[in-house]
Amino acid sequence: MLKRSFLAIPLVAVLSMSLLTACGDKKEAAAPAKAEKVLRVGTNPTFAPFEFQAKGSNDLTGFDIDLAKALGKQMGYKVELVNLGFDGLIPALSTGNIDLAVSGMSITEERKNAVDFCDPYYTSGLIVLVRPDENNIKGINDLVGKRIGAQIGTTGATKASSVKGADVKQYNNANEPFIELDNKGVDAVINDQPVVAYYLVNGGKGKMVGDIMEAEYYGIAAKKGNKALVKQVNEALAALKKNGEYDKIYKKWFGA
Repeated sequence: MLKRSFLAIPLVAVLSMSLLTACGDKKEAAAPAKAEKVLRVGTNPTFAPFEFQAKGSNDLTGFDIDLAKALGKQMGYKVELVNLGFDGLIPALSTGNIDLAVSGMSITEERKNAVDFCDPYYTSGLIVLVRPDENNIKGINDLVGKRIGAQIGTTGATKASSVKGADVKQYNNANEPFIELDNKGVDAVINDQPVVAYYLVNGGKGKMVGDIMEAEYYGIAAKKGNKALVKQVNEALAALKKNGEYDKIYKKWFGA
């Protein structure tokens, strides 16, 4: 009896130590990591210098891309870029496939019926581009009956369609009309002035003619009714302008 009681003492001690160790392990176990918040941002990367594919890389770059990443960081999100056709951005917002569209999108009354826009972040305007040796076209009034190239779904295409008798040819991205102009497939291109200027500075052929038309504001679009996200973006954009980050990005792409 004494012998069995003696043997039982260390066994109880071992069991007690095991239980204490197990409890200690539970207390020391790391808490599960919180899932990273992701902001899905749709863009059409054929609109340099706002969004385009970096040379020799699959990475996307540009003013809008840098701004989207800065906004995401300010809001506490990881930004996931989604490459879409420009005319597919609003449908993707409506179906919830993306959270925001940041793609040099002009704020128009028609688009405001389909999406909610955040505060404007850039002021642009339309310009006419012609070939270097074209001397008869000096502005949009000289495009009557001419072949005009523009990107589908853009305000440039809308403006081109307003020209009497014009044969408007619409393309999937902003680069194709430039190529068609060079190949004499169209007589002129109507596009956003900063995009045309960037094209020319980087070796593109042509010249801008006439005045900048219809000052436009670019806006970040969200799904219709998502007021909470719009408010978040507006607050983040205001913060970036206040802390100098917006100016830093602007200077990187536009110089002034």
